[in-house]
Amino acid sequence: MSETPPSLLGLTTYLLSKTGKAARSRLAARLAERDLRLWHMAVLSALIDFGPHVQRELASRLGIDRSDIVKIVDDLALAGLVDRARDTADRRRVTVTPTPAGRAVLAELQDDARSVQATMLAPLNAREQGQLAALLKRVHAHVHASPVASNVHGGPAVSRPGR
Repeated sequence: MSETPPSLLGLTTYLLSKTGKAARSRLAARLAERDLRLWHMAVLSALIDFGPHVQRELASRLGIDRSDIVKIVDDLALAGLVDRARDTADRRRVTVTPTPAGRAVLAELQDDARSVQATMLAPLNAREQGQLAALLKRVHAHVHASPVASNVHGGPAVSRPGR
């Protein structure tokens, strides 16, 4: 049995990292049951929350490398969850739109995410869960508003799925 050193338990960043990793792992396992990954859910969420997007702009909005967004959108299109259309004026531009099936699947994925969230937050009462959510939203907004905080190396923070 491994025991966490008390000095690490005193670091909120350590606790956030370990708890986030556990939550991500549990949600990823639920998505894998549907042959989907977290990036598939993120893309569907963005398309439904913000509307159809040009593929390149979708990658930028989500912080996904442009070469990776192609594979993610291909997967979703193959599953019938999104439609793609080439711009008639500029054939390089591909607009991605969620299908009705994509909307239905996202609703199911959100139910899965809420289930994982309920399990992870079970030790907290409803008021504490609300407080935690509010505090994390403030930290999230701060991290994403500060270019230095988003990437310690000074460049744009771009995520590579599966890495």
